[in-house]
Amino acid sequence: MAFGPFLCFCICGRVLALVIWGVLIVGCKANFYSDFDITWGNDRAKIVNNGEILQLSLDNYSGSGFQSKNEYLFGNIHMKIKLVPGNSAGTVTAYYLSSQGPTHDEIDFEFLGNLSGDPYIVHTNLFTQGKGNREQQFYLWFDPTQEFHTYSVLWNPIQVMFSVDGTPIRVFKNAESKGVPYPKNQAMRLYSSLWDADNWATRGGLVKTDWSQAPFMASFSNFEANACVVSSYSTTKSQCGEASNGWFNQGMDSTAEERLKWVQKNYMVYDYCKDTRRFPQGFPSECSLFLPKSL
Repeated sequence: MAFGPFLCFCICGRVLALVIWGVLIVGCKANFYSDFDITWGNDRAKIVNNGEILQLSLDNYSGSGFQSKNEYLFGNIHMKIKLVPGNSAGTVTAYYLSSQGPTHDEIDFEFLGNLSGDPYIVHTNLFTQGKGNREQQFYLWFDPTQEFHTYSVLWNPIQVMFSVDGTPIRVFKNAESKGVPYPKNQAMRLYSSLWDADNWATRGGLVKTDWSQAPFMASFSNFEANACVVSSYSTTKSQCGEASNGWFNQGMDSTAEERLKWVQKNYMVYDYCKDTRRFPQGFPSECSLFLPKSL
């Protein structure tokens, strides 16, 4: 399916720069009211500080969530997040792009709660045509509950790159020429939710949610999406690439490769491409393609 026409936005809450057929229009500042809809949880989800911060909370009755008003087909998307502090075992703060339907595409960050003093686990996954099972997990090199940190997804025709504070932690390359499906035809919204997953989130479900610590809260700020915003489904995406200021064709330079190797050597705690019990007949074909050089 082809998408278009494409409105190429640089969004920082409201429209910061809009390109239509090569014409640049400069606009205004960040605001969660203009970019997102609260989708569930009633008053457990709140927009505060005149639209500059969105807070999600979870109690023993319900979690909460929101989604972007826009759909994107490729983009360089950033959000600052401050995760649930203290004993957050059993909780998951999800932040992801997803299309709809049984053959959906999806690009996931999920932050798995912890016992006080234990590190958070950053769980990543990628679905193409309804198929996921591409999990990689990482510790972070800082406490993500003390202040806001930036979590980014660069999604273009070349690669999907997950980054934290500008440091790549994972790359999924476009290897369609070698038979690996790649997300490129389905527009995705940005979603986030805070929910109870104590059947699996912390130590495989061994540690349950302590509801005496509720309500749990995560906060979001400084949303920015340099992205191709889909307005209808009739023409091509060529104008988006022409107006993207470089992210549309961005690959990995040597500095990014070195940072990726550093993270995967020191902070990776699970890689589906090394799980022999899960794949006794051999790893998925992409596993041999995406390793950083000399890792």
